[in-house]
Amino acid sequence: MKTLKVRPPIRGVDSFGSGAYLASRGNRKHRGIDFSAMPGSLVEALAEGVVTKLGYAYPDDLSFRYVEVTDSNMVKVRYFYISPLVAVGNNIVIGDVIGKVQDLGTRYPGITPHVHFGVKDEQGNSLNPEEYLR
Repeated sequence: MKTLKVRPPIRGVDSFGSGAYLASRGNRKHRGIDFSAMPGSLVEALAEGVVTKLGYAYPDDLSFRYVEVTDSNMVKVRYFYISPLVAVGNNIVIGDVIGKVQDLGTRYPGITPHVHFGVKDEQGNSLNPEEYLR
């Protein structure tokens, strides 16, 4: 089975938009970056911390999940569209496998398969994920 390696390519432009940070989403901005990844690939953590939440990406479709890892500075890192392979309370280090990429094409036919990587500070403000990863 393939593993989504650290820093895979950012999703380019498709009919649903761009995977870049602050790309246009109509009347809003994309608040993360999308890493291209094939469904079923294993996802490795890009940040260390503690798993603080296993959530749902959409309230109307509980099949799409995310994993939230909170670092020592209380920054929350979220990996969207992955099936979790971790539990709340797990300690995570960079490179740990945390989930499997889900198939977004079932919700958005034609979208480039990807993992959405978002970062928020302690107050809930979105941060540039590229800067966080430096």
